[in-house]
Amino acid sequence: MPEAAQTRPKTPRIPEGDYVPHEVVGLHIDRDITYLRAWREYLGLTQAEVAERAGISQAALSQMESGEAKLRKATREKLAKAMGLNPEQLA
Repeated sequence: MPEAAQTRPKTPRIPEGDYVPHEVVGLHIDRDITYLRAWREYLGLTQAEVAERAGISQAALSQMESGEAKLRKATREKLAKAMGLNPEQLA
């Protein structure tokens, strides 16, 4: 894996609106992972932390991150709130 793909700012930047930082897009493209997982890794959060904040199981979050199913709007909103994001940033 390229070293640049592992680099994150010391304090991750969460922009206003639906903007997605270059680092998150890079993780999504370079590692072929969902935006949900890319954001979680960019923010330095564990699956357990995000799942607890969103009120879902870690196993459910793992399935969502794998891309097996499209996120429902309500679930996307819960996950976005749990990570301090705008729901459109996870779309």
